[in-house]
Amino acid sequence: MAKIVVLGAGLVGGVMAKDLSKQHEVTSVDILQKNLDKLSSINTICADISDKKTLHKIIANCDLVVGAVPGFMGYKMMKDVIEVGKNIVDISFYPEDPFGLDELAKVKGVIAVMDCGVAPGMGNIIFGHHDSKMKINDYECLVGGLPEKREWPYEYQAVFSPIDVIEEYVRPARFVKNSKMITKEALSDTELIEFDEIGTLESWNSDGLRTLIETMKHVPNMIEKTLRYPGCVEYLKVLRESGFFSYDKIEVDGKMVRPIDVTAKLLFPKWEMKKGDKDFTIMRIIMKGTENGEQVSYQYNLLDRYQDDTISMARTTGFTCTAVANLVVNEDYKRIGISPPEYLGEHFNFVKDYLEERGVNYKVKKIK
Repeated sequence: MAKIVVLGAGLVGGVMAKDLSKQHEVTSVDILQKNLDKLSSINTICADISDKKTLHKIIANCDLVVGAVPGFMGYKMMKDVIEVGKNIVDISFYPEDPFGLDELAKVKGVIAVMDCGVAPGMGNIIFGHHDSKMKINDYECLVGGLPEKREWPYEYQAVFSPIDVIEEYVRPARFVKNSKMITKEALSDTELIEFDEIGTLESWNSDGLRTLIETMKHVPNMIEKTLRYPGCVEYLKVLRESGFFSYDKIEVDGKMVRPIDVTAKLLFPKWEMKKGDKDFTIMRIIMKGTENGEQVSYQYNLLDRYQDDTISMARTTGFTCTAVANLVVNEDYKRIGISPPEYLGEHFNFVKDYLEERGVNYKVKKIK
């Protein structure tokens, strides 16, 4: 039994703490007591871990740190954890280059797995698994988390920090075509795509490849697109072009404010999942290439729904992270330094089985 500290007790962090507590001694940390009150059977600490001294004191005696903080806090949190020589598995989707911490992690002898959710996360593990067995020429990942009930005006609910969600709408999207990196604005190249059981969804370019652009340079075509209900892209573009997602301060009644902070404050009550709300996670990965001298295509499909009183995005994201957390504390994964999830391809079967035990099922189809 390992001592694990989970930083962040929101919709995803709380689920991870509960899952890990079945096998380990877990302490959940959050700045909001209301989040911790939902974890009655787990040791909790209400604290601001953005303060380095506070964080270092909390994690001083643990075997592993699991990060589930908002993206804008993620990079600093990871650096602070690495500085005291603690291993970490993290789901924070931060904008900074994670390899900026690689040298520090190696000096400190730290195993640091980042982006360990669903996509990036499990999608990368699948990619890494097949990359070791075949020559991949094309990789496409379509992924989204959506509410079961479509409600005007947004037909969307957020399980992460609102600013993290908005960041997807403004951060330039990078993908690889014919071995060249191409950058387009987020929300570009929209397509309508049909999915079994769900119907028509809208896909658009988002910056989800992240580390794959560097670690899989030998793959000539790679793209990830986000899925939403049809029609969302137009109103998101209107908000973006009108400045509502801007980080540049403007003057309002003599005070300087960032429009994105106001927008997040206004949108969160409309995006917040409320009691009784249900969601689903959908992902389709298609990889094409050569295996054992034959042209092959692999298609992975995930359709996971709210169950066991737990939102799907918390299950699909959280259980991927807790699977990898177990690999690290059990010393089955020992790579020192920054590890994007594609480095864990050889552990694909363990993670897949772990997820299946919890009702998260990836269906695979091979086409020759």
